[in-house]
Order: sequence, then structure tokens, then C-alpha cells
Amino acid sequence: MSEKNEKSFRPIGGGLIFYILMIIVLIAFSTIVFGGNYGQKEKSKLSDLMNIIEDESNEVSLVEIKGTIVTVTYKNSDGLSAELTQEIPYEYVDDFVLKLDAASADGKIQGYNYSQPFDWSLVVNIAMFAISLIIVIVLFLSITRQSRDGNSVFSFGNNRARVSDPNKDKVRFSDVAGSVEEKEELHEIVDFLKNPKKYQELGAKIPKGVLLYGAPGTGKTLLARAVAGEAGVKFFYISGSDFVEMLVGVGASRVRSLFSDAKKEAPSVVFIDEIDAVGRKRGAGLGGGQDEREQTLNQILVEMDGFDVTSNVIVMAATNRVDVLDPALLRPGRFDRRIMVNMPDADERDAILRIHARKKPLAKDVDLHEVALSTVGFTGADLENLLNEAALMAARHNKKEITMKEITDATFRVQMGPQKNSKKLSDKVKRLTSYHEAGHAVVLRATSEFEKVDRVTIVPAGSAGGFTAYKPIEDTDFYTEKMLLDTIKMTLGGRAAEEVFLGEVSTGAASDLQQCNNIAKNMIKRYGLSKKFRNMVFGDENEEVFLGYSMGQVQSYSDQTAAEIDEEIKSIIDSCYEETKRILIEKRNVVEGLAKRLIDKLTVDGPEFEKIYEADGNLSSVYPGEGYDADTVNSAAQSDDAYERLMSETPAVYGGNTAPAPAPGPDDVDDSNDPGPSD
Repeated sequence: MSEKNEKSFRPIGGGLIFYILMIIVLIAFSTIVFGGNYGQKEKSKLSDLMNIIEDESNEVSLVEIKGTIVTVTYKNSDGLSAELTQEIPYEYVDDFVLKLDAASADGKIQGYNYSQPFDWSLVVNIAMFAISLIIVIVLFLSITRQSRDGNSVFSFGNNRARVSDPNKDKVRFSDVAGSVEEKEELHEIVDFLKNPKKYQELGAKIPKGVLLYGAPGTGKTLLARAVAGEAGVKFFYISGSDFVEMLVGVGASRVRSLFSDAKKEAPSVVFIDEIDAVGRKRGAGLGGGQDEREQTLNQILVEMDGFDVTSNVIVMAATNRVDVLDPALLRPGRFDRRIMVNMPDADERDAILRIHARKKPLAKDVDLHEVALSTVGFTGADLENLLNEAALMAARHNKKEITMKEITDATFRVQMGPQKNSKKLSDKVKRLTSYHEAGHAVVLRATSEFEKVDRVTIVPAGSAGGFTAYKPIEDTDFYTEKMLLDTIKMTLGGRAAEEVFLGEVSTGAASDLQQCNNIAKNMIKRYGLSKKFRNMVFGDENEEVFLGYSMGQVQSYSDQTAAEIDEEIKSIIDSCYEETKRILIEKRNVVEGLAKRLIDKLTVDGPEFEKIYEADGNLSSVYPGEGYDADTVNSAAQSDDAYERLMSETPAVYGGNTAPAPAPGPDDVDDSNDPGPSD
């Protein structure tokens, strides 16, 4: 049955109004049918029967009484046999029997048969009363159960937290990959829940509240569950939004109920997910904020202050925005221990992948460490989703194992969206996209020392017409000035390749230009990496507007400085763009060869790209027997004159040298100093 039909057939008996209406209908029905003369048939009079019996011209042979039904058998004055059956009122039966006794004594009737009547209305009324009583009892038990579960109209203020049994579905620290330092911080909490006396005897006060903060999907909830699992205590889980209702005072009442239940089950762990839903700074909104939310926050503060030293209840909370929390929550005595759950590095991603791959059959060619390197920026939730997508792809292809191909395709699917293989590409679109993506890949390979090309494709995916995927050679937590400049050059490689090899540019570089402009702006305003504004930063670290707390963006520098910053951004981008064109001209054979291969096969993976790059774009040596000519260069840069003209127009600005670069011939390009993936 569909979800829609299930909803339409859902019984209405779960509501209080239904039970009340049903009781009223039953009482009314019983009263109408059995509680009076309403709806009764017109009864025969007693005199009608007595006239037949007392009439001497009638010879009554038999009178039979069955309950309230009287049958008189007689012969009339004409000697004809007749029979009369009448129903008399129940209350007249006894009087009628007395009259029959008198008639029998006078010889008017030969005799009569009498069967004691049975009042069925009494039985029905008793049954209806019993049914009504059962309904009332069931209704009372239902209301009681709903009040206990928090689903009744009478339980708005009751605890809504979900309680997990410590003996079922237990999560341990071994189930949480990575987060080594975070787990070490939480081991002390686990030890306190197991051995509170050890701390109490020393007069040590364990932190009452532990705040976990970090990016979404990094495992904050999982860590909290692991604390309860390691300690073997009950785990109360509730979301910050569960406290806030339309009715005033409900949130505060639920907070009191939650802490009361947690104390009864002590030792226990109370976990409030997304606490910023109720814990935002008070008075930070227009009009003084939201009263119900602030009352709920005040009650949380009061309850956490009410914990004594011997209370074995630990309050844990999670948020993605610790900067918007009220300072009263973060002071010592409340959430006085804050643990940042960082994004996993390569080794931690490897460990996370191995945990999620436990129940998945992996082929021998799967290298999870290589997958970990290619998933920079992925959280634990992203990695779980990646392996699930790979398993779905393998099932779609009727495979018994998950191969590296499915994992690689799933990685790009998660990053870029599903590929649109059914979309037909014209020759012009193929050529434009091929040179664009080839420009990105070649510039990245020629400049970057910490990243390498993972895949180049012109198949549309998501909102992109094609993409160049790359992955780091090793994880890094910082970027040097050269790394940022190389990233700008790689980003501009697509636009520069269009200009150099096709003689025109397209709108396909819109997102590339936005990215490189943001990098250049951050270099100047946040990192102090500018020749003119060296070691100077501009603006606040948190530039998001928090309404009420900061009514708008206030520029902390003059308009003249803003104009100079714009000029500096333009200078960085222009110099990187000219250097990018020079690199593409030097590596024109590689660009031409890669573009031709993309036009033919649509996708080139990292190892294949490396072979094309090392062969200087000579496809005939990389793919012998596939019909490629030795000379694959066929663009406007093929002639020496055009090449020399482009080189003379492109100054070598990188590193401060603004003199025109020499113009080597097509066969004289020396790329021995170009950094490779392992340099």
C-alpha cells in the first residue's frame, strides 16, 4: 500500500475526541432503544383478549402465554375455530395471569399454559454498560501510556528524549575511526562515569558539560554515543529543536523533565544535538529575541547549575556554530570543556573507510589508502555515503564485488553529481570543452608540487560541462604563497587554453574566475600575502552577519585602501593569467594530444594522463595501433610564427621577471625542471 493510502486508512481512534463521541453515541442509542417507549410498536390492550375469553358465545379451548406473547385458541358463535395472537406489555403480564385464574375458576376457559417472560432489554443495557466501562478503561490506559511516551495532549511538557539501552546497539570508541585526540579527551568522562568515587575522594570536579563542535558529519553524535557505550550507562538523546513549541513554557518544562529523568537513571549521559537551536546569544535578535527560546535556554542554565558534585549525569552537546552560542553556556561550571572535532586527515579517512567497508565485499584491486587521498574534505558521513554509492553501482551492474572503478566513479558522483552520459555533445562543444579541461590538467601538472591529476573528462556532471579532478600527494594543513598562486594558475588554465588554442573565450570559466578571485582576495585581506600590503589583514575573521549582534558589515578601512586592494587583486590575477598562457604555449603539444584524446574517448584517468604528458602529447607512442599520427598538433599554435608571436605577447611575470620569454621551437621545449607528482 502506498504512503498516501496508508495515511488515508489510518484509524481515527487514537484521538481523545473520538472516544468521547463514541461514548456519547452509545449512551444515546441505549437510551433511545431501551430507555422508554420511543420507537416501540403499538401494543394490544388487555381488554381485547379478555373480551374474547369472557364472551360466553366463544368456547375457549387453550390460552398459551410465552413471555409477552399470548395466543388464544377458541370457537366462535358460528362454531368456527379461530386463533388470536397478541403481544401485551410486560408490565400487564401478571394482571393478565390473575384474570386467567379467575376465568378458569368460573369455567370460562379449560386452562392455560404460562412461560415466565425474560426481559432482554435488561441484558442489553447491562452489556452496553459493560462495553462503555471497558471503553473508558481503555481510554484511560491509552492516555496514561501516551503521557508517559510524550505523545499526548496532556504531556506537552514531558521529556521528549530518546533513551538508548546500554546493553543494546552499544557503540564503542573502537567503532569511531580517527579522532584520536578527541577520544583521549573523552576517556576521562568515561572513567568518571565508571568510577566516580575516585574523583570525589580527591575533591576533583568532573566537567558538567562537554561541548563537541565542528563541521557537519565529523562524528560528534557518534562520539557522544561512544561515551555512553564505553561507560555502560543510559544515553538520553534530544535535539535542540525538540524543546521549542508553540505554547509558552513548554520548552522549560521539557528541560526540567529531561534532567529529572536523567538524574533518576544516573549515572547517565544527556546529549543535546544542535544546541544552537536554543542556545543562541540572548538579546541578539530584533525586538529582544524569541521569548520561548530564551526561557528554555535559561532553564538549561539553571539545571546545569543545579548539578552537585556527586551527580553522575554528564551533559554533552553538539553544534556546528560555537560562535553564536550564549556566553553563559560556555562559562566554567556549564559547558566548561570544549572539544573540536576536526575534519579527518588521510590516515583517519583510511581508517573510516575500513570500518564502513567491513560488511562490503571489496575486489582485490581496491586500494582504500588511495581512495583516502582522493577524498580530501570528506567527512565520515561523506565516506560512508561514498562506499554506499559504490555498492549501489556494483549491484546495478550485477557484480558480486565492489571494484576500484565503482569507488572512483562514486567519488566523482558524490563530488560533482551523476554524469549525464545520455546528453549528446556537438563537435564544437566537444572541442571547446576538451581544450578547456586540458588547460586545467596541463597547468596543474606543470606547476603543482603537492597535487596530481586524478581524472579529466568532458562528460557533463551536475552543473559542470566537464571537470578536471585532482588529489593531493599528501595531506597538508597550510598553503604557501606559491601553492596559492599555482592554484590560481590552474584555475585560469581553462580560460587561457580557450584563448590560446581556439582564439575565443566562453562562459564556461565563470566558476573558475569566481574561485581564483576569491583566492586572490583572501591572499590580500586574510593572509597578508601581498607585496603592497604585506603582513596586513582587512576585515573581521567572521564576516557573516548575525542580525542584532552585528547589524551590518562595517568596512574597517578607507575607500582608497579598498580601491588599492582591488588593484592588487587584479595584479595577482593578471600576472597569473599571463604565466598560465606561457605554460600552455610551452606545453602546447601535451594540450593538443590530451584534447584530441578527450574528443575521442571523453574521459582520461590520472595514469593515462601521466603517459600523455610524459610523451609530450605524442598519442601514437602512447596508443600504438589506434590510428594516431605522430604529429598531433593542429591548432593555431602549430606554426613557428604563431608560436613566437604568442610567446612575445606573454611576459614571464612569475617570480618578478617581466622580460619577454625566449621563444624556443616546437621541438626545443625543455620540461626537465617541471615538477612531477612525486617531486
